[in-house]
Amino acid sequence: MIYIFIIAIFIFSVVIHEVAHGTAANYLGDDTAKIAGRLTLNPIKHLDPIGSVVVPLLLIISNAGIVFGWAKPVPVNPSKLRDQKYGDAKVALAGPLANLAVALVFGIILRIAFNFDQFPYQLATIFSYIVFINILLAIFNLVPIPPLDGSHILFTFLPDTYRDLKIFLSQYGFIILIFFIFFLFRFLFPFISFIYKGIVGAPLII
Repeated sequence: MIYIFIIAIFIFSVVIHEVAHGTAANYLGDDTAKIAGRLTLNPIKHLDPIGSVVVPLLLIISNAGIVFGWAKPVPVNPSKLRDQKYGDAKVALAGPLANLAVALVFGIILRIAFNFDQFPYQLATIFSYIVFINILLAIFNLVPIPPLDGSHILFTFLPDTYRDLKIFLSQYGFIILIFFIFFLFRFLFPFISFIYKGIVGAPLII
């Protein structure tokens, strides 16, 4: 049963992430996502059957130690953004910030509940997963490897003298990302745990 809750939390977290990208782009002048009908919390509009359900479910069941997946990326046309200098970075940052906002809301509820010691354990566990998964999505997507959001932020501020690095990352980003997931992903957990404890006021209980 807990697997169902984890998948549901993951799905709605990635949906919120993608909607945030589209909403930020629309606010900045790019209505591409709006026209495509992607400014909605309806998961059917965003889900990739393999990346949003099958992959994370297999990782959870196999106790792989990581939760990884993806939704269909929200279409963004950077040339339509009013802010041509920083617009792409703002749109990219909106997704992780949305996930952190969700983690903050549910984390504060947990923090208050723990103080009064009147919160059902099962509900506290679900809330903990919500906080954990949203922090994980935020931190993971800020890694500066294409196609993650962090690469858009990096490329926005990367000086022209590092153009070759940008080309290299763009060409081999997927391979680098796979390597990162299997060999370096675990190094994100101390940061995730630190943020979790800072928000909730207690260590992970999942």
